[in-house]
Amino acid sequence: MERIILASKSPRRKQLLEWAEIPFDIIVKDTDEMYPASLSVEQVPLYIAHNKALAVKDELSHDRLILAADTIVVLKDRVIGKPSSKEDAIQILRDLSGKTHLVITGVVLLKGHKEISFADITEVEFHYLTNEQIQYYVEHYQPYDKAGAYAIQEWIGVIGIKSVKGDFYNVMGLPVSRVVKAITHFNDFAS
Repeated sequence: MERIILASKSPRRKQLLEWAEIPFDIIVKDTDEMYPASLSVEQVPLYIAHNKALAVKDELSHDRLILAADTIVVLKDRVIGKPSSKEDAIQILRDLSGKTHLVITGVVLLKGHKEISFADITEVEFHYLTNEQIQYYVEHYQPYDKAGAYAIQEWIGVIGIKSVKGDFYNVMGLPVSRVVKAITHFNDFAS
């Protein structure tokens, strides 16, 4: 498999690609994560991932396959991004406590003028979390760079997740088995 470009600074996406033994380099360009209010919740992470891929493409001197992704959490049609503060993280986790939410990751593969994009959706249900559990997690894990203010592979996921319907790794930030299939398909499609 050719080396791809990962257009993400997420340590979780990096780890998942390493686990899948996909050779990659990381190139990240800061992009605006704002999106038009008219988009459906499934379109939001695709829109942001597409912008990330285009920003990196503009920096390359030759065509390479770029993988960009964005993950959001959705609770009752409300998009929840990364928390802006400790208080925001605590409130987000209180909102998610005892409820089911969606984790949607938009994935874009881009090389030259060819593009494959898809959104993967996983349903996650939390047990009821006590205020003490939420405070402990936020203070010790500082989940400020995570959509929904949590990482499923950390302490809060171990003690707080009641059920997961869909791809567990999607909740970590990348539906990696689907990405591998898409890369293979992209390479077949591009040849």
